[in-house]
Amino acid sequence: MAHEVVELRIHGVSGASAEALLDHPVVIRVAGDDNAGFYRPRPGFGISDRPQALRVEAYRWGALTAGGAVRTLSLLFLLPFMLVNLAVWTRPATGGAGGLVGPICRLLAATLTAAFVLSFVGVTIDIIGWQCVPYQPCLAGRGYLSWLSDLPLGPRLALLALVPVAALRLLWWLGERSARAFEAFPAAHGQDRTSGGEDRVDTPGFWNDALVVHRLRAIHVAVGLGVLDASLLGTLIYVYPTPVAYLLFGAAWVLLAACAVLLCWPARTAPDGPGRGPVDLRGIRPLRVAATVVTLLTLAYSAVPLEPEPPHGQLPGYQGAVAGLVAVQAALLVALVGAVLHQRRRSPTAGTSWLGGLAAPIFAAMAVAASYGFAAALVYRIADLLDRGEIPNPARPDHPGAPPLEPPVSYRWAALAGLVTVLVVAATVLWRIAVTRRRRRRMAEGIVRRDFPDPPPEALSRRVDVREIVARAAIAEHLGPVFTVFLVLSVLGVATVALDLIGIGPSELARRLTGSDGTTTTRVALLTDVGMYVIGLVALGIIVLGLFSYRSDETRRTVAVIWDLGTFWPRTVHPFAPPCYAERAVPELAKRITALARRGGVILSGHSHGSVLAAATLLQLPAEVLPRVALLTHGSPLHRVYARLCPAFFGDPTLHEVGERIGWRWVNLWRDTDSVGGPLFSPHRPGESPRVGGPAGTVDRRLVDPRGITVPPDDTVPPPINRHWPYHTDEAYEAAVRELVGRLELTTGGGRAPTAPGGA
Repeated sequence: MAHEVVELRIHGVSGASAEALLDHPVVIRVAGDDNAGFYRPRPGFGISDRPQALRVEAYRWGALTAGGAVRTLSLLFLLPFMLVNLAVWTRPATGGAGGLVGPICRLLAATLTAAFVLSFVGVTIDIIGWQCVPYQPCLAGRGYLSWLSDLPLGPRLALLALVPVAALRLLWWLGERSARAFEAFPAAHGQDRTSGGEDRVDTPGFWNDALVVHRLRAIHVAVGLGVLDASLLGTLIYVYPTPVAYLLFGAAWVLLAACAVLLCWPARTAPDGPGRGPVDLRGIRPLRVAATVVTLLTLAYSAVPLEPEPPHGQLPGYQGAVAGLVAVQAALLVALVGAVLHQRRRSPTAGTSWLGGLAAPIFAAMAVAASYGFAAALVYRIADLLDRGEIPNPARPDHPGAPPLEPPVSYRWAALAGLVTVLVVAATVLWRIAVTRRRRRRMAEGIVRRDFPDPPPEALSRRVDVREIVARAAIAEHLGPVFTVFLVLSVLGVATVALDLIGIGPSELARRLTGSDGTTTTRVALLTDVGMYVIGLVALGIIVLGLFSYRSDETRRTVAVIWDLGTFWPRTVHPFAPPCYAERAVPELAKRITALARRGGVILSGHSHGSVLAAATLLQLPAEVLPRVALLTHGSPLHRVYARLCPAFFGDPTLHEVGERIGWRWVNLWRDTDSVGGPLFSPHRPGESPRVGGPAGTVDRRLVDPRGITVPPDDTVPPPINRHWPYHTDEAYEAAVRELVGRLELTTGGGRAPTAPGGA
């Protein structure tokens, strides 16, 4: 009796439906649930030319990354957390455990949580409770705020402090909800190596970090509450210092120091055997209790009415807190750059890594920039609303009757730095596109001339279209300098922290440098105002990009690639980042493949990001299953994105490890018109020899796209240019399936692999 072979298809970033994946109008779910499930064609519906023993099945995991609206809002509000979580996974490959990169990234992530809380403190306690409410023109015609003026200062600030607590609790709820839905799935026992210090993707339990997230969530909540307590108590000490206030203020700083120590301490203890060590939860319960008690005592103390209110300006200590936090982030970014450069010297793959191994500090700088950009936009927009449309700026006097609202100097620097960064980065992008256009077109011209020689005159325009698509598909490899420029600008931006600490803003600096309040000061003030609007437009652009990405295939793929890359890795740095869907998908796939392999063989077919899930799953399979598994990847970013961006986890040695484990039963299909996928080992074209020897040189198979540029005799239009999708409708795909079926080791028990029509 022949063994059953199942071709298991895993979709990519486009999130195709099960019907599209299976090329069948009627499907049924055979395992899983609505979030992620396995589907097959319904028996008796439709006609298949495949033998009965060769089944096709699809794994649809698109719901794990949420829908368009949720993804868009998460991309906007959780973007800084996602970027800093991604930073630690892009460190150089050294064969070690990462050194100082992990602790530095975790501390930097905690400062982002602190910045999040401080932005809400700036809106509620500073702008509204301290500056606006005591100023009668600010309350005129605003019944939703005027009732706060009836409360004494202490109770008013204590009441408004509940808003940052609620915002922090919302992040906590989102994290817990996502963990229940997508994470904490037990990982299958896979192959591992007891030697080597790198936290390897093939380690058992790699995709089960629910307890790590639980630990980090408790620490970050304590950080947020500690920052809120210190801000509130600092204000009360300024108004009416008492021993109780000083005692609580000291307790809040002890709480923050304890959080810093726990973040530097390894999350896992040393393992007793193969796999990862257990999560160290010591100190987490006392930390939660301490954070809750200190916060409750702070709110209770604040609710006590104080002496008559002092003269109002900015919230005492708030500007210093924001500037001090920026200073800490600047120091951490510099330390991260130093740690990565040190690792880069010891990394054998630094020369081939994208951005030369500097991706970690670049993503961390992006996280800091996004955090302060959004915080500045939030605080200034609220101030703009409350002061009747005049953005506060010391270069211009307030209009009569306008409340003297003034956000911190740091946010003015953030606005100016944001404007400069956007303009310079945009100019760099345009410059790179322009200077590489001739080179990319020359490369594309050689490809289309080789694929479509001597076309008829009516097909020349079609060949030009193909050439332009090939040239555009290669642009990602030429944008490295853009990110390097961004990193330099970010370092220069945080260098202004010294000016923040002494309260000098852009306009004040211009006044001191020019010695007058003339035209230069006014222009700097105008640029600061423009920067605020630019930051707001960037946030609006993210929303528009997310909402309209589902109307354009190319935009959807670009947004999805960024999103799926950021949410692929476990949340080992920031617990409020979007959930890691791979913590469910990989163990679920491993369990399903193991069960199917017991009955026959499995052709694991991964498209686009599905190929990354497929590779990660193969590294978790038991040794006895691997001889019955083959891998078919198409449109795969494994080398083009992951090997270059995350060399410590998906570098070339890991890809060779995948090939060796399955006996190099691996075929990778790619196209020159594909802007996402590409070759994995040897990007040779017809007439060229493989650039690598051995079995790795036989993996990559290039597909000509389109199949032709002239109108076929039986059609009215030329063949379509498929680019990134679909691959499974190409004849070469079916040929690859037939080849891999024949190479499966299914001779045990007297059976043999079924052969698809046309197979050898």
